Amino acid sequence: MYQSALEAIGHTPLVRLDRFTRNRDLQGTILAKLDYLNPGFSKKDRAALGAIEHAEAAGMLSPGQTVVELTSGNMGTGLAIVCSIRGYPFIAVMSRGNSPERARMMRALGAEVVLVDQTPGSIPGQVSGEDLELVELEARRLTEKHGGFRVDQFRREGALLAHYRTTGPEIWSQADGHLDGFCDFLGSGGTYAGVTRFLKEKNKAIQCYAIEPEGAAAVSGEDVTSPDHPIQGGGYAIPDLAFLRDVPVDGYLTVSGEEARLAARALAAEEGIFGGYSAGANLAAAARLLAGEMRGRTIAIMICDSGLKYLSTDLFE
Repeated sequence: MYQSALEAIGHTPLVRLDRFTRNRDLQGTILAKLDYLNPGFSKKDRAALGAIEHAEAAGMLSPGQTVVELTSGNMGTGLAIVCSIRGYPFIAVMSRGNSPERARMMRALGAEVVLVDQTPGSIPGQVSGEDLELVELEARRLTEKHGGFRVDQFRREGALLAHYRTTGPEIWSQADGHLDGFCDFLGSGGTYAGVTRFLKEKNKAIQCYAIEPEGAAAVSGEDVTSPDHPIQGGGYAIPDLAFLRDVPVDGYLTVSGEEARLAARALAAEEGIFGGYSAGANLAAAARLLAGEMRGRTIAIMICDSGLKYLSTDLFE
């Protein structure tokens, strides 16, 4: 029996996607880490708990101090849970381009949600780097106004350390060390960096791939031709992610919104796993690897969040 929902964060199942691979005649194994089963329905619950615990330990967060953070919804949901239980008021700052389910869930969990209009010409459901810059400006303003603590998930190492200390070890243990690759869609880069750092310590031969949206692969150095895409929670065309500076990347992959959409639908229909857009991107990339350079190998991916957060979008139309 747990003392709070915080103890229910992590220790999520690792599931073989043998039906998916068999239906496509893929040689190899895809292992799906079901982080959509966390209390806030996403992997960001780990990052939120890690960020707050790191800030408390470092003396950066005072009792009762307001916490402020920019979010696409998942980090905000995790922080709403953590802050509610730990006794911190929380303000989530989010672009209106993200699905409205996320704002409703954060409010239900006790957060104050501030929605920021997209840049002129932006498409709802497709949050660009320019949209994110507006959210960043508002988050800074609110932090100053309230004398708050800014989580700053793109820079502070608490989020990365959460995945290094929990997600990576769980995947390694659950796979019994039989793992050849890992690929993950880049948001802040915290999950990729934390898991990759741990796995490389265990076995340097494990190949780790960073995934970006087609047309917005700024981290890999490509020209950004299509910054608007439907894969919410990442792919913001930020060329220099702080968490990736000292972490190896064995290869970069790009996935289109349509590829992510079709893979997420297949994941639900064939494996009974109801994930979101980024889960679809991860699955599509892993399938491509098994069809090519990692044929016959075993690859781990994250099921980052729940499809329930996308019911107002075209993901499952």
